[in-house]
Amino acid sequence: MTQHQPEISPESVREDQVTDAAAWNEVLARLPAAHFLQTWEWGAFKSRHGWQPARCWWIGKGAEPWGAASILTRRLTRWGPAVMYVPKGPALDYARTDLLELALSRLEAAARQQGALFIKLDPDVQRDTAQGQAAMETLRQRGWRASGEQIQFRNTMLLDLAPDADRLLAGFKSKWRYNVRLATRKGVTVRQGGVGDLPLLYDMYAETSARDGFVIRPVDYYRDAWGSFIEAGLAQPLIAEVEGDGVAMVILFQFAGRAWYLYGASRNAHRKKMPNHLLQWEAIRWAQAQGCYAYDMWGAPDVLEESDPLWGVYRFKQGFGARYVQHIGAWDYVVSPLGYWLYTTAIPRVLDVMRWAHWRLAGRR
Repeated sequence: MTQHQPEISPESVREDQVTDAAAWNEVLARLPAAHFLQTWEWGAFKSRHGWQPARCWWIGKGAEPWGAASILTRRLTRWGPAVMYVPKGPALDYARTDLLELALSRLEAAARQQGALFIKLDPDVQRDTAQGQAAMETLRQRGWRASGEQIQFRNTMLLDLAPDADRLLAGFKSKWRYNVRLATRKGVTVRQGGVGDLPLLYDMYAETSARDGFVIRPVDYYRDAWGSFIEAGLAQPLIAEVEGDGVAMVILFQFAGRAWYLYGASRNAHRKKMPNHLLQWEAIRWAQAQGCYAYDMWGAPDVLEESDPLWGVYRFKQGFGARYVQHIGAWDYVVSPLGYWLYTTAIPRVLDVMRWAHWRLAGRR
């Protein structure tokens, strides 16, 4: 859409606030760097959990929108300052530094207008490319700073879905191909789930969090997050079963020709039957059937070293032929330096001390 976009001057840009869900998603899907976290549904979901979404797109004279941003705003107190976040956005052609400059100027103005401490963005722009390097330089020149707080994973594992299914399977490591076939021989089957499976999906997710030691949110959060996207046709659970009992699951999100593996879980039972390998193979086949060109496996180490906590996750995803992709990560535009320091540095340190004191006190009881 933006390949033949003419040069655009700041004076010629019109910013429209968008209130039509269908129109928003339709335009967003045609823009470069579109992401499901910029969809209308994600903003609506976050509005039920403390954030206020605002969607805007930017239009040059006589042209379609060349860029768009779903901006989430959260007030720290009812009438106090705010923090702002553009998850995996804005959506635009990052090869065009003039367009990025214009978008950043509008986001900076919005942050000042809202009295925000800062505004954060983290688009999926590949770091080790000319486009990524130019984007980071543009951000630096405009006073944005690389953020120490990554809301989403900075890096990912990406699988190109252009090859046919046979070639994709051939691209797996031999042990991964063996495990896919082993799961089938051992009686593992995979079915598509729906909203009626939400209790099962959460139970498996909770069991996985307890086993692997990561924190999850309350059940209502996931019922909303998963359920609203399933109902909108933008998410699909896949459930691996053994003799009719659910043993593992993945939840896939899809938008604008891309699929994301965002959530996964498995029970302790039947793990030796390799249900997770068969699930990923079926996820790849499902994404291809939806016409997706890429399968984003969502999450990879910051450094490719065995000491990284995500090393095991990286090795698992690499076995399916996915390649490691580094993004430019999160960047913050600071409006209030003191407020930013308090929010990102001072208050977290105080909370850490309070948690430590609580644990020490609890240990003495």
